Amino acid sequence: MTSGNNGASTPEDDDPFGYLYADGQANGAQPPSGGYGYPNSVNRVRAVGQRQYGQQPPAQAPTAPTAAYGQVPQQQGAYGQPSAHYAAPETFPGSAPTSQQPMPGHGGGGRSGGPNTKGLLIGAIAVVAAVVIGIGVAMLGGDDDKKDTGNQAGTTPSASQSSQPSPSASSTEEAAELPQADVKTMRLEGGPGTASDVKGAKSDGGVYVQGFNQVGASVTWTVNGIKKAGVYRVYVRYSLPAEDANATVTVNGKSASRPLNMKNFGGLPANEWQETWAQVTLTKGTNTIQLSCQQGNQCNALLDQFSVRENVDQ
Repeated sequence: MTSGNNGASTPEDDDPFGYLYADGQANGAQPPSGGYGYPNSVNRVRAVGQRQYGQQPPAQAPTAPTAAYGQVPQQQGAYGQPSAHYAAPETFPGSAPTSQQPMPGHGGGGRSGGPNTKGLLIGAIAVVAAVVIGIGVAMLGGDDDKKDTGNQAGTTPSASQSSQPSPSASSTEEAAELPQADVKTMRLEGGPGTASDVKGAKSDGGVYVQGFNQVGASVTWTVNGIKKAGVYRVYVRYSLPAEDANATVTVNGKSASRPLNMKNFGGLPANEWQETWAQVTLTKGTNTIQLSCQQGNQCNALLDQFSVRENVDQ
């Protein structure tokens, strides 16, 4: 059996795409009717936007024949014009109207779209700020408590402090109460007398003792109000007309082994007033202090005031 044309009902005529080949076209194969050149296809296309709800779709335009193999099908419309062979699915009768719904989580910045990340960030910052402020307040409160505790301890006096004076306070009171006297109120013996010619004496009226520059002259002071027995200092205010001087100190009838030095310690001009002192032992109550010019003393000095003070060496 030789190859050839066996008739129109041969199996190769059943090839639906036979019209695409040259031998198929020579045997009379025709493209099937329908959309897009496929057999039994349904052409229900419509241009985008032509659907109007509640109306019947317009009648379909007759389908143009498919171009033969190797030919470019003619375009149905100009560039930019909708194709008559395409229609959106929602344009068919009975289709539900569609509307653009925002996808969850993909909102474009509106209040209803996606999680509010800005609000979450602000909330986190507020929580951190509250924690930091709380820690700072707690630390400041602890410091204030410490300061308050210290202030209470320093300002609230204890029972012993309120009932008993401090030693420095008692010493100040005793020093303030220690006696002081002008020489014109003392007992003068052995030739001395009073005068007021030389200025600067602190005794009442500027009175001082002169004539003390002879052996046997003495000035005796009876001291009252010594509250406690002990070692004190007796101070004598004096003035030197010329050279240095000295005298003998006797306390309660007992003479001191060392004389009272009345020198020009500061190199002052003549008749300038200055002060010297001698250490003495006094009993509680009344004591007698005498300054005298004895044999061997140089007593050319003017005498102003006597005073008893605390011995700072104790």
